[in-house]
Amino acid sequence: MSKILVTGGAGFIGSNFIRLLLQRGGHQVVNLDALTYAGNLESLADVANEPGYAFVKGDIAERDQVEAVFAAHRPSVVVHFAAESH
Repeated sequence: MSKILVTGGAGFIGSNFIRLLLQRGGHQVVNLDALTYAGNLESLADVANEPGYAFVKGDIAERDQVEAVFAAHRPSVVVHFAAESH
C-alpha cells in the first residue's frame, strides 16, 4: 500500500484526485492544504472519515510544516496541486 502526500488537496483538482485514489483503493492519502481562497474541505466531506485519509492544515512554503508532515506520515509519493491561481 502506497502512502501519497497530495498538496493542495482541498482544491477542485486535488479533491477529485484524492477521491479517485480512495475509490480505487490500495492507497493511504495525506492531504496537505493551507485552506486559502481556493481550498474547501467541504468538497471532501464524503471521504473525511475514510480510514485511508488524513488532512493536515499547512503551507508548502513553510519548510518546518512540510518536514513535520514527512516525519509523521512518511509518504512514498508526492503529488503537487497546491497553487495560488489568482
